[in-house]
Amino acid sequence: MIGEWNDAVENDIMPLKRDVLEVFMQEGIYKFILIAENVLNFHSSDKEYYEELHEELSDENGWIVCLNMPEQTQYDFKLAKINQFIELMVLDNWRTYKPYHLFKRINDQLSSRLDFPGN
Repeated sequence: MIGEWNDAVENDIMPLKRDVLEVFMQEGIYKFILIAENVLNFHSSDKEYYEELHEELSDENGWIVCLNMPEQTQYDFKLAKINQFIELMVLDNWRTYKPYHLFKRINDQLSSRLDFPGN
């Protein structure tokens, strides 16, 4: 559980990408849902890791979503223009979905909006 996303001091995106996401990507997983409702603070820095991650995922028709990030944290993400690399989505009743159905709902929505196949 992450309460603060701090790229300015800790460069949190780097270990998330290198130590977690890339492990899954090596296994052929390119679509990620981060439950972000407890990320109460965001401190931005460079966008290079976000851009790199976005390019790698897009090359494989993948994506990354931050689900239910608090409004003030979304504001900071948007101010830093990180939302062009990581989708911000709100789905209040996400806990009522089984994992596959939550994934399918998000994937279908993004696939139609981003204009690439949902597979």
